[in-house]
Amino acid sequence: MPKAWIVYELGTPEQLRFEDVEPTQSTEGLVRIRVRAAGVNFFDLLQIGGTYQVKPDLPFVPGAEVGGEVEVAPPESGFEAGDRVLAVVSQEGLHRGGYTEVTHADPDAVVKIPDAMSYEEGAAFFINYQTGWFGLHRRACLQADDVVLVHAGAGGVGSAAIQLAKAAGARVIATAGSEAKLKVCRAMGADLALNYNEDDFVAVVKEATGGKGADVIYDPVGGDVFDRSTKCVAFEGRIVVVGFTSGRIPTLGANHVLIKNYSVVGLHWGLYRQRAPEQINECTDKLFQLYAEGKIRPYVGRQAPLADAVRLLQEFASRQTTGKAILTV
Repeated sequence: MPKAWIVYELGTPEQLRFEDVEPTQSTEGLVRIRVRAAGVNFFDLLQIGGTYQVKPDLPFVPGAEVGGEVEVAPPESGFEAGDRVLAVVSQEGLHRGGYTEVTHADPDAVVKIPDAMSYEEGAAFFINYQTGWFGLHRRACLQADDVVLVHAGAGGVGSAAIQLAKAAGARVIATAGSEAKLKVCRAMGADLALNYNEDDFVAVVKEATGGKGADVIYDPVGGDVFDRSTKCVAFEGRIVVVGFTSGRIPTLGANHVLIKNYSVVGLHWGLYRQRAPEQINECTDKLFQLYAEGKIRPYVGRQAPLADAVRLLQEFASRQTTGKAILTV
């Protein structure tokens, strides 16, 4: 009988329960996947705590992306048993989610992965790189030779953004909170990496750009980082709001955007799945091409067995991890 981590009540990771889940023989139009790796995302913590905008009914299995093998697929779905895939999964009921040994996904949310891609890379590939692609290219209209400032560059979201910006011909400045994390940023391709605990990134960015500032600022942090970013965005620059891992949602005086004619744009990738799914497919093709060319590759900084999910979530929450954190089965 497959096991899964189950949220019975909202709160902290310590309240999760690792239990057997009664298998279902009917896919009901879904693809059944034997999970080999599951990605850990910041919004998993928010869902477990009940503070994310998407609130599954209790009980549910957390986790939204997996890599694994197809066990059963609906006819005409394009999948068959044994296919190596990645999938984005919802948290509707106990037979979905990612922190589990067996999950189910809508066929249009399942993608075959190349032989060269491991299951761990598959579980780390989709959401972070899709978010980066839409944030940089569609929302920020990234141009070659733009200067891109990526905050929290050593995390899963940031490391993907660094690689995508470099692949587009941009110059990348990245911030992180320790020397070990700065090394990750440089390994991902950052031209300049600075410790936000020791350096004033506003002054560094201005100096590095001859006073111009960053053309694009990719911000998954929010809070004080966003506030300071408005001080070093270039004329007609674009600040992409990706999330608020700092815990504080910043506010902005509308008059301030007039000073340098800059834009603040939001990126909620999930809305594209609902309103423009054809753009998701186009993005997927481009990302796999970049992967095949060796221009992007998921950085998995921490792996742990599925049974250790609570400990890994604790490490993730306390910012002890770099890159993508992965649970393996």
